[in-house]
Amino acid sequence: MASPGDEGRKNPFGSAYEERRERGTHQKPTLWERIEGSSRGPRPALTHDQIARAAVEIADADGLSAVSMRHLAERLGVATMGLYRYVTGKDEIYELMLDVVAADLALPDAGWRTVADSYARQLRALSLRHRWMYQAFARVPASLSPANVAVMEKALSSIEGLGLDVDTMMAVFGTVNSFARGAVFAEVTQREALERQGWKSEDDARLAYVPWVRWMLNSGRYPKVARYVIEGSNEDDAEWQFEFGLGCVLDGIAARLGI
Repeated sequence: MASPGDEGRKNPFGSAYEERRERGTHQKPTLWERIEGSSRGPRPALTHDQIARAAVEIADADGLSAVSMRHLAERLGVATMGLYRYVTGKDEIYELMLDVVAADLALPDAGWRTVADSYARQLRALSLRHRWMYQAFARVPASLSPANVAVMEKALSSIEGLGLDVDTMMAVFGTVNSFARGAVFAEVTQREALERQGWKSEDDARLAYVPWVRWMLNSGRYPKVARYVIEGSNEDDAEWQFEFGLGCVLDGIAARLGI
């Protein structure tokens, strides 16, 4: 199944890659190429996995801003400059961190819907455990790390053979990924907002919002919203909202593509 307008369209990434290869353009090796190359030399004092896990521990406890080269070196018991034997700077630390947490995503051997559903739910759980992930994604130019690409490979394998072109196959999981990230980002930022105000629960937030809710109800201008405030039972249930949205996304994909 080809997407509209696909005829004659070139893959811009593939074209650029081929052009660089033909010209012999030299580019610095990626972090992952350097890691694979280092396995053939003398055994280093640290592993990149140790660095990643130490950085994750710091970020989980104190936020991403606490992950400095100095702080990380202290945690690992090495000189700060010694870390530059392994990474070029903090951006590569973030790459390592995102890869090591992505390795916890275990997708089943199943059909596309089961895989997509599992991916979205696991991504939510992972993102709530590591709330710094979205900040790290904003600082890393690409997420083509071993664990992330392995997840993509498993996802695409689950939808192969259904007559879809590769763009549509990737778009299916891109759509699910966009929903999951957006929903969890909203959930994470809401939790952080509560914490900044010193509120320990949604009940605390509701009490704090009473003056605004009273104004809205008394105005009489927003009857539909007022009904939701008075009658709604799932307004604070982030899990229910996530599952409802995910079901709609998956149903929509299935109906649109007939799969």
